[in-house]
This record gives sequence, C-alpha cells and structure tokens, in this order.
Amino acid sequence: MVTRRQEKVARVVKEAVSDAIAHHLSDPRIDGFVSVTRVDMAPDLRNADVYVSIFGKNQAAQNKTFTAITHAKSRIQSLLAGKVQSKFCPVLHFYRDEKFKQTLETMELIDRAAREFEERDSDNKDE
Repeated sequence: MVTRRQEKVARVVKEAVSDAIAHHLSDPRIDGFVSVTRVDMAPDLRNADVYVSIFGKNQAAQNKTFTAITHAKSRIQSLLAGKVQSKFCPVLHFYRDEKFKQTLETMELIDRAAREFEERDSDNKDE
C-alpha cells in the first residue's frame, strides 16, 4: 500500500525529472517529446522508478533519447536533490513506459475497424 508520503515524494520527483529533461539537459541526442508518465517510490523513499514515454521520429531516435536520459541520470538526480526536502535524495531508475503507445495503437485499431464496419454498412445500403 502506497503511503501519502510516498505519493507526495513521487509527485515532486515526477515534476523535477520532467523539468530537468525539458529545461536543463542540452544533449543533442534528446529528440522528440519526452513525458514522465509515472514514478513509483520505494517504501523507504530511497529509490524511485521513473517511467518515461518517448515519442520520436523512429525507434532509433527514441532509443538514442532514452540512452541520453539514462546517461544524464546523475545530473537529473543532482537537480532533484535541490527540490526534495528529505534526508535522502532518491536514487533514480529509468524505465521506458510503453503503455501509452500500446493504448494509442489499440485506439487506432478500433478506429480502423469502425471505419471498415461503416464502409461495409454503407455498401449494403447502396445495394
């Protein structure tokens, strides 16, 4: 069960990491739209699992962006240390979040099926 303290620290971590990626990293490998989708805090608040969703030109560009973010982990963590008012700054662990992409793909499949159904229905009306 997640405590209020974990939720509060997770919210601060999410905002700080998002801000760091958007405004404080000048790595040319970071390309496209990067979104921090969620942060899971350990019960002792010493570790944070940060899930990022990357929308880029292609898979190779997305991989480069994720590599750049993980490479800048210490820089992001130092920026986070200034915003977290706690005894310890959580150690960040980055993961790619594919759920949003899967949701978009599912919605696209549903739209395609609906269009095909409408086309078949209009063809049947014409006969």
